[in-house]
Amino acid sequence: MAAKYAVGIDLGTTNSVLAFAVIGEESPKVELLLIPQLVAPGIIEQRGVLPSFIYLGTDADTAAGSLDVPWKKKRDFGVGEMARLQAAQTPARTVAAAKSWLTHTRVDRHQPILPWGAPDDIAKVSPVEAATRYLAHLAAAWKQAFPKDPIAEQRLVLTLPASFDAAARDLTRQAAVAAGLGDDITLLEEPQAAVYAWLADRGSQWRRQLKLNDRLLVVDVGGGTTDFTLIDVAEENGELILRRAAVGNHTLVGGDNMDLALAHRAQQAFADKGVNIDAWQSVSLWHSCRAAKEALLAPEGPAKHPVAILGRGSKLVGGAVSVDLDRKEIADFLVDGFFPMCSAADHPARRAASGFREIGLPYEADTAITRHLAAFLASQGKESPRPTHVLFNGGVFKATRFQDRLLEILSGWQGEGTPARLEGLHDLDYAVARGAAYYAAAKSGQGVRIRGGTTRSYYVGIETSGPAIPGAPRPLRALCVVPLGMEEGTEADVPGGEIGLVVGEPAQFRFFSSAVRKADKPGDLIERWTEGDDLSETDSMQANLPAAKNSEDGWVPVTFQSRITELGVFELWCVSAAASERWKLEFSVREDADKSV
Repeated sequence: MAAKYAVGIDLGTTNSVLAFAVIGEESPKVELLLIPQLVAPGIIEQRGVLPSFIYLGTDADTAAGSLDVPWKKKRDFGVGEMARLQAAQTPARTVAAAKSWLTHTRVDRHQPILPWGAPDDIAKVSPVEAATRYLAHLAAAWKQAFPKDPIAEQRLVLTLPASFDAAARDLTRQAAVAAGLGDDITLLEEPQAAVYAWLADRGSQWRRQLKLNDRLLVVDVGGGTTDFTLIDVAEENGELILRRAAVGNHTLVGGDNMDLALAHRAQQAFADKGVNIDAWQSVSLWHSCRAAKEALLAPEGPAKHPVAILGRGSKLVGGAVSVDLDRKEIADFLVDGFFPMCSAADHPARRAASGFREIGLPYEADTAITRHLAAFLASQGKESPRPTHVLFNGGVFKATRFQDRLLEILSGWQGEGTPARLEGLHDLDYAVARGAAYYAAAKSGQGVRIRGGTTRSYYVGIETSGPAIPGAPRPLRALCVVPLGMEEGTEADVPGGEIGLVVGEPAQFRFFSSAVRKADKPGDLIERWTEGDDLSETDSMQANLPAAKNSEDGWVPVTFQSRITELGVFELWCVSAAASERWKLEFSVREDADKSV
């Protein structure tokens, strides 16, 4: 059955959104799906966003039916607004920022580890399972709204950060399939989706605002992450086209950091009043500061906003205790803390490493988004064109002071040729989902598409031959198998000599990626590199490939063929040089215990 709808899903770190459009319309009208969800125990309401939080209920919650939803009774968890609110009261039972864990290579993302640090008597979920639950909730909401049009039969686009590597993309795809979204899922980078939302608003008029050789900088600062993307305006067959030029690294700085900074500031104000905040109240204060930030930074926000916490004990100690946050002081504090003035040559500060550190998400030591941006632009090289336009995305930029400061800094870096704020609709809460739905419709020829291909180049680790040395591993070389920008739906034979592939026994296959090595071509062999700067090791793979025919040595000579599927998934084929045999290495995550720290 042909798809009737183009569906876009923004699986956000803080909020998730679903948008859709009817396929075949000349000018697709993108709409939002209102999502039924628990807003309090036993109370269901429809909201435009689904907060990406899970509350892991108690036996009493399940028995009382307080976590029931229309499509599932006696459920033992809640997803959405109630779960977000519950985080203030029971943080040990609330899963948050699960999406960020999908990129954390030092843990096994299939193991139940969330909420991180929760007591052993609480049943936890894996990062993949958490993502699956968010997506399954959206799928159930769709089924309620469109019972005759299964979501798995629609043209579906799921967004993810531009900085996600092949393994994190595959984990996202696994979660989507497990949630019942079907196998035919296209993955789209969030900054590109924001541009598609802008294109949907501008229509054919976009070519009057962006000219040949213009460069668009997309700055996406959401609840948990920051993403940078550069998109160039080029020409093809006499027509202007958009081509993605570069993406930044996965940067764990966002609105959550701002809320935490405000909570720390408010905690000092409470201390000045002689009120000491315990760990339980600190989490509650964090969530209260999120609401205060949104109110104070709104265009018509109040001059002051109270932040209150409840007293502890069997009775309230004087009821709620509160302090007032000042609009101007808070705005100055957040602007200078997260968007400080800096030079184009600045780089993020790296805190000296302690001999011991708590295991958890690899949050950035430097919260200065402007310094991260300076490093990203510098990585493009001195001869790289500077941005001519800026598109802002993410809920943080609803406070226009952040936009103004960033434009001020870019102007100082560039002198002449100051970048302009891109004119048009900037739907900061829903742009990613709307843009994904527009892109899903565009795949049938109904709109403009951004070219770009893979956001990274990929490499396989090749162990060198030679005499063994006690206690020393053999040197490793990195063979480029996918160049940066390889288009979806294409494949490439990797030049070079034959490589020995271990078959018939367990073996580890190591993979690397780079967002900065733009000149590498398939077949290029890298002898030395700087870990984290030139190349970053992504998930290694444990596999026991079937033995080859007529081979008794435990290995077979092969050449490589790399392929990027239409869905954006990386496949590496090992082709036997001696027989008509092929082995496919599919990206998976490591599950060995020594990596699950």
